[in-house]
Amino acid sequence: MKKLATQKRAAILRCLIEGNSVRATVRITGAAKGTVLSLLEKAGEACLAYQDEHLRNLPCDELQMDEIWSFVGCREAVKEKASGKHPGDVWTWTALCPKTKIIPAWRVGDRSHRTAFAFCADLSKRVKQDLQITTDGHPAYQWAIGANFKRVNYARLVKIYGKDAATGRDVVIGSKPEAVFGNPDMSRVSTSYAERSNLTIRMGNRRFTRLTNAFSKKLENHRHELAIQFMHYNFCRKHMTLKQTPAQAAGVADHQWTLEEVIEMMDAHFETKLTAEFARAFDEKYTPLRTMPRSYTPAAQIELPWYLDMSRETPPDNLSLL
Repeated sequence: MKKLATQKRAAILRCLIEGNSVRATVRITGAAKGTVLSLLEKAGEACLAYQDEHLRNLPCDELQMDEIWSFVGCREAVKEKASGKHPGDVWTWTALCPKTKIIPAWRVGDRSHRTAFAFCADLSKRVKQDLQITTDGHPAYQWAIGANFKRVNYARLVKIYGKDAATGRDVVIGSKPEAVFGNPDMSRVSTSYAERSNLTIRMGNRRFTRLTNAFSKKLENHRHELAIQFMHYNFCRKHMTLKQTPAQAAGVADHQWTLEEVIEMMDAHFETKLTAEFARAFDEKYTPLRTMPRSYTPAAQIELPWYLDMSRETPPDNLSLL
């Protein structure tokens, strides 16, 4: 099967994570649209698997959580009238460590308590339990965090809304920190880093840009694009404050990755996956050869004739002599 060079595939990923749509990537790189989408799917799967495996036991003692809105196919307001079945509004839940700037977990779904629980359940396996968490006033967080984190200091920053005199629209006029449970340090209650991370996502991911036709048409491609973007953010992009990547600051990586290394990681992932699938299929279809004929009887089950049985001193009573 023909495969593009590593540099060409890295160039395609570079276009996608720098705010270009799929069709713009096609025009810039000269690759076919199907090639770009195929690489998006494979790279997204590999990046998701790699981060799921390596983003564990992170040295985070503080987390900020937030969710960012987007839509797939169409907006929620017109979903019932649109042709076809579309997910409508989707939310990307993220958690960010203010010290290392790493994003250890994210989840794409709705804004319900069920998605919040699944997000926190995954996050709790990646960081230590004794930490401080800050969120906004979304009520789903309190139940999800309390159910998945046994030792945590949780506070939230509740936004206060008012009316704009000129337009009559709701605007944020202030915020109020609230301790929910545990013993949180109120001087550290903030969601500024998580809010800034949302801006990074919108600027680097064309699918989040408002008032364009570059929005996601499939939920799977939306997730793949996010997995690539978070891989680049955590492992490849040097943070301006840290002077190193978040993965280096968290001790997950020992150097700054390049996109070429991401492509090599992707190739290794699918080579391992193909080998495992072949071994599994071979085991299912392989029938081991018989080492003994069907008529074979173990020696322990063979009864010796009386004249060869050395333990017998006399012939059996029912012996008939001809």
